[in-house]
Amino acid sequence: MNIKFETLIYALSRRFKKDIISADCQTMPLRGGTVGDVYLVTGIAETADGEKLPYRIVLKIQKKWDRYGDPGSWRREYDLYASDLGVTFSDAFRWPTCYHAEINAEENKFQLWLEFIDGVTGLDLTGDMYEQAALELGRYQGKLYVEKPAVLQSLTNLSHVDLMKNTYLHYRSWPIVYDYIRSEGCEFSQHVRQMLIDIDERADEILARIEKLPLVLCHRDFWVTNLIYADGKITLIDWDTSGWGYLGEDLASLIADEADIDHMVEYYQRCVPAYYKGFSEYSDVSSIADHCVYELILLAFGYRLVEGYLHTEDDDEKKKQIQTLQKIYEMGSKK
Repeated sequence: MNIKFETLIYALSRRFKKDIISADCQTMPLRGGTVGDVYLVTGIAETADGEKLPYRIVLKIQKKWDRYGDPGSWRREYDLYASDLGVTFSDAFRWPTCYHAEINAEENKFQLWLEFIDGVTGLDLTGDMYEQAALELGRYQGKLYVEKPAVLQSLTNLSHVDLMKNTYLHYRSWPIVYDYIRSEGCEFSQHVRQMLIDIDERADEILARIEKLPLVLCHRDFWVTNLIYADGKITLIDWDTSGWGYLGEDLASLIADEADIDHMVEYYQRCVPAYYKGFSEYSDVSSIADHCVYELILLAFGYRLVEGYLHTEDDDEKKKQIQTLQKIYEMGSKK
């Protein structure tokens, strides 16, 4: 790929807080797909006085794409980095530092030069790390909920508060998944099918309860691959779905999105109290009789798991979707 030398030098000068005059570079894809490309850029940077500094830096290139119900999401991360949202984070819970951000309006594309963080992520996260992530998320959302910093009012490109609700209603209106769990040919166990049917029948009442919960700034993609644990701290990447949502909404992703299936019930039981402990350091939530995290998991991921099951030919993937639904059922039985 082609990297502009001037941009690399500028980003590295910001990275090292020194006058970088030259650098070589190699690139390696980290992860990405149709919605963006992420590269690890490495090499040796040289300062004006001859000091040679090995470096690792992340380059994220995002092109315009359309997410259902959220047309501004493709450029949201650029907009957030261009804002003052960064000042709301703590040392223990933050996003990667951005050394340079630029957008090309004509090509509908932006790039971010970001801090590389070497840590534990994905399914390598331990139960203690899950719990800490939940605690720090609660603290962060609680602090913003109480202090209401001015920067929150200046953010113009955030996902809509009803994004989760509208996504659920969109899935529910889709005959492929709705009819399948009600069909004689459905291969799910009867109790799992009934769990999904019951949430549909009670959806209006459940959504009404959820909408009485505190409104907080949500990441909305708070799953293990977007969490990096390093030196006892949590860094959160990929902010393109973030916006206003309800207390506990991000926990649904932490527990159920491509989760550690063998420990889902345990992590549910550990993370919900940790999250509320963090939030309650800033705001009293003792009056909330039902935290609704279980219901949020079902609304956000129930039909999504059914879709995943129906649209894969891989038997292991099918088994994983079924096991995840079974674990969600077990969570409900332990509420």
